[in-house]
Amino acid sequence: MGQLQIAIIPVTPFQQNCTLIWDADSKKGVVIDPGGDVPQIIAAIEDTGITIENILITHGHIDHVGGAMALKKELGVDIIGPHLDDKMLCENIDKQAAMFGADADYHNVTPDKWLEEGDEVSIGGHKFAVYHCPGHAPGHVIFYNEEAKFAHVGDVLFSGSVGRTDLPGGDHDALINSIKTKLLPLGDDINFICGHGPGSTFGEERRNNPFLK
Repeated sequence: MGQLQIAIIPVTPFQQNCTLIWDADSKKGVVIDPGGDVPQIIAAIEDTGITIENILITHGHIDHVGGAMALKKELGVDIIGPHLDDKMLCENIDKQAAMFGADADYHNVTPDKWLEEGDEVSIGGHKFAVYHCPGHAPGHVIFYNEEAKFAHVGDVLFSGSVGRTDLPGGDHDALINSIKTKLLPLGDDINFICGHGPGSTFGEERRNNPFLK
């Protein structure tokens, strides 16, 4: 196996970081959180020349799953994740679209497989551990590769901020607990990509993120 490679495609008016992660040697990988702008995602996949094995979902908010069913139809691959606790969110993408006044082509999502704490997913042959991290959304999961010291944390933690908890199913105390008991113990040297904006390291956020003080 080669190294992990990553491309970020900001999609939709929410500027969500749809992420391609693949193995440099096999050129096999996944799409994480295709929130919309599916033609743009397809173009990025073609540009990199990679083969997509699965679509991975961190949580059921519209900006992360709104384009998942359309992309599944284009690629013929399974949608994996999030945790079953986000079933209601995934089944009500149309209602979320109405709430945000979104007029794009969003679809309710039926994952082929739900994820649980302790599961593993493969990205181009690289094993990623699944952690259930509720708070921003009840069924939010993150993906962690120990060897690469790398995590994709969706909207749990950001550079200098944390996920919002004022949306249906949000719980600020649960979110902070997820960060402090699931993410930070993985180590200060873990680099992460998040759902919006630039990534960071767990150490940087532990030391300087005002929400974790």
